[in-house]
Amino acid sequence: MPEKDFYYRTLPFFYEKEKVALIQTRWGHINGNYSLLSRVQSIGMDGHFIIEQGARTWNGLYMNFNGTAGIWRKDAIIDAGGWHSDTLTEDLDLSYRVQLKGWKTKYLSDVVTPSELPVDINAYKSQQHRWAKGSIQTAMKILPQVFKTKDSLIKKIEAVIHLTQYMVHPMMCILALLSLPLIILLRPVVISPSFTMIIFLFLIFLGVFAPSLLYIVSQTAGYNDWRKRCFFIPALMILGCGIAINNTKGVIEALLNIKSDFVRTPKYGVIKRGRNKMTKHYLLPLKSTFISEILLSIYCCVGFMQYTNNKRFIFGPFLLVYGIGFFYVGTLSLMQIFTKKIKC
Repeated sequence: MPEKDFYYRTLPFFYEKEKVALIQTRWGHINGNYSLLSRVQSIGMDGHFIIEQGARTWNGLYMNFNGTAGIWRKDAIIDAGGWHSDTLTEDLDLSYRVQLKGWKTKYLSDVVTPSELPVDINAYKSQQHRWAKGSIQTAMKILPQVFKTKDSLIKKIEAVIHLTQYMVHPMMCILALLSLPLIILLRPVVISPSFTMIIFLFLIFLGVFAPSLLYIVSQTAGYNDWRKRCFFIPALMILGCGIAINNTKGVIEALLNIKSDFVRTPKYGVIKRGRNKMTKHYLLPLKSTFISEILLSIYCCVGFMQYTNNKRFIFGPFLLVYGIGFFYVGTLSLMQIFTKKIKC
């Protein structure tokens, strides 16, 4: 839903000396305050648009077009070989191909284009599955070409991290599944309290502080009520854990070259509660992954209790977060099939 002055604020950048292939603007959120699900999604999107996209383009790294809220130069599309349908993220694929051809990208963080976030958990899962599968498909297709370039090592490493970021979800699932056997089979190891504290602080920094800082900075840069919004960051982390099975499925399908159709993310025109335009027949069908999510949530909670019973308090909290996340996503997926109004 671009503003009236969208072209006025974007088109002039095509006339710079650099060969600019695309101009990407920042997504806004017309329904960011609709529900808990939309609130945490908006924070996650802000981290990507306010921090990640800006950091990539301003440091000369590979940046991707986000599928909407932007403009393309026709000549750049033709030069890169046009749009391809061999990945589910054709926008990401084309973005890399034009940059490999020498074209530049432009990101305008101060031009905010309002958009609608999915208010249905199943629509959100479908979107995330598409992004996860498409990113890995693009990585398998594009990274060999990136490695052959004369780009700096930093630029190549960032491209690898960028295109394979969804590999974290299979790793999360493996960690969750191995936690309980490890606590049962491994003998207790006696370590000093000081060393325990060092390990605890290190894990907190990697798993909590580092990503939280990214989202805190994005909220302070984008909103006056950033303090209030930051209270929802823990919920974002819980959702990020709960979506792991869904995204792992997408990653595995990409690695095994399993083809699937492009499933559109439904948009309902839902902005405020009480003005819901959603109809039940427009909902996406329920996927069987909700069963795995609920079962894995129970498994993680059992592991959490086992950890605490064995007085291993360092890793226990992570399993509890996993358990809450899987339970939230799984039960919400099931519940939304039986309701017309989506209040997540």
